[in-house]
Formats: sequence, structure tokens, C-alpha cells
Amino acid sequence: MTYPVLNFPPVRLRAMRHSGNNYVWDDLRGTWLLLTPEEWVRRHVIGWLRERQQVAPTAIVQEYPVPLGGAKQRADVVVLDRMQRPLLLVECKAADVAIDARTLDQAVRYNSVVAARYLMLTNGMRHYFYILQEEERYAPLSALPDLKGL
Repeated sequence: MTYPVLNFPPVRLRAMRHSGNNYVWDDLRGTWLLLTPEEWVRRHVIGWLRERQQVAPTAIVQEYPVPLGGAKQRADVVVLDRMQRPLLLVECKAADVAIDARTLDQAVRYNSVVAARYLMLTNGMRHYFYILQEEERYAPLSALPDLKGL
């Protein structure tokens, strides 16, 4: 399987092939993960958060639990602030999946539980940012505010 060049800075990944599948090392969780197209995007988001946004690895939570109506859902990535409160919720899609109103709806549903101040929606090619305002309204942002030093 070939993976597309994404609209993120390049990341260094430790990968292996086993039983016909590609795996990538997740150094935050210390485990090998199946390298799906969505995971390819997530690895780049995490690399961008760590390298360009200078978010501490301990502030990045993957597959953040989101209990919704008795169902166990998971947000792809949540960045915590210094007080360990959710600051940014990231919803990742594969590069060939369009980011649309359904993606935003999904992130907003998750954030009704998570309560992060910012949302990021990305398929690795296009990135969308939102800020939570009063009354559960989201306003688009042209870029993510500076997260350095979290």
C-alpha cells in the first residue's frame, strides 16, 4: 500500500511489515499499530503537534474515550492543557475522505462530552479549525492558535 504525501511536515516513522500488513510504532503508547490510511493521517497530526506546535507528548491522548448514549466512542486525538483539561479535539479522516458537515457534526458530538475549546478536522490534505463559543456554537478559525508550551 502506498501512502499519500500529506499537507503536514514530514514525520519520521518506525514501520514494519508483518503477515502482509504494515504497522507503525506508536511511541506515545509503546505499541505497534496497523497502519491504516486514517492512522497515517493521525501519525502526521501527532508529529505536527509535537514538532511544530511543541505540545508535550504527555499532553497528547489518542483514542480519547467519549461515552455517548451508552456507546463507547473515541476521539482520535485530544490535547490536554496544563491542568489536564481537554483543549483541542482532533478528528482525523483518511486522505481520500472529504471533510464535510458530517465530520464537523461528529466532532461536535464528541466535544459535547469532551468540552475542548478548539476543534481540528483533517484528512491530511485539508485542515479546518474551530473555536467553541458560548451556547455550544463553533466559529471557524483560519489557523490553530499557538499551543506551544502546553
